[in-house]
Amino acid sequence: MKFRHVFFAVVLVAAALQSCVVMSPKKHKALLAERDSLSARTATLENQVAGLVADTARIRRELAQLRSNYASLNSNYNASSSKVTQLSSDLQKREARLKEVEEILRKRDEATNALKEKLQKALLGFQQSGLTVDIRNGKVYVSLTDKLLFPSGSIVIDEKGKQALKQLAAVLNKEPDINIAVEGHTDNKKIKNLGQIKDNWDLSVLRATSVTRYLTETENVDPHRLTATGKGEFQPIDTSETPEALSKNRRIEIVLSPRLDELYNLISK
Repeated sequence: MKFRHVFFAVVLVAAALQSCVVMSPKKHKALLAERDSLSARTATLENQVAGLVADTARIRRELAQLRSNYASLNSNYNASSSKVTQLSSDLQKREARLKEVEEILRKRDEATNALKEKLQKALLGFQQSGLTVDIRNGKVYVSLTDKLLFPSGSIVIDEKGKQALKQLAAVLNKEPDINIAVEGHTDNKKIKNLGQIKDNWDLSVLRATSVTRYLTETENVDPHRLTATGKGEFQPIDTSETPEALSKNRRIEIVLSPRLDELYNLISK
């Protein structure tokens, strides 16, 4: 509106100048000065209007950018919030599974310790003859030296060995959830003049299968629970070459481990 007023004023001045036939030089000069002043103010106002238009366009662009940024931030916040919720849920599930695994392992350790105690009591009379019961890696190891089970160089179990295995089988038959591995071990001395037994591999395997057959065929231990393996000379207890060390290495180890089907099923989920 202010711009229009100035414009009309300029027009009126011009009209007045044109309509004046007789005008004093002084008044004419004043009108010219006023016209020039109004023209200058008009140019200033036009520049101000152009600046305001440019500022308005800039502000609109900045407002649009702010709205876009806000929408993006809101979207990112929603996505982050959803991810945090999912991670929290996953963490709770993992913690619950960890507690289940820990509880199963605790029960396994309790069962393993209880089994060890039962075996130690049942086999107490044979511990002076080279029988030991201990726990390694969550499993019970019943170790019997070869002199307790076999005559020298033989794979036939003697009477004393049968008595020890009989006592062992009585405990195992009351513990159906125990897996049984029978391992044969030898010293590192080469086999000499043993007919069909050609080396320590043969001797370790055949002694393991002899014990396995006695447990299953004579003492009625479920054969599905047993595994027989020969380790030869390659897992010695004592690596020195003394007679005592060699005697320790010639042994049968019966490895007893609780079935962990519940644990395996849990881990495989």
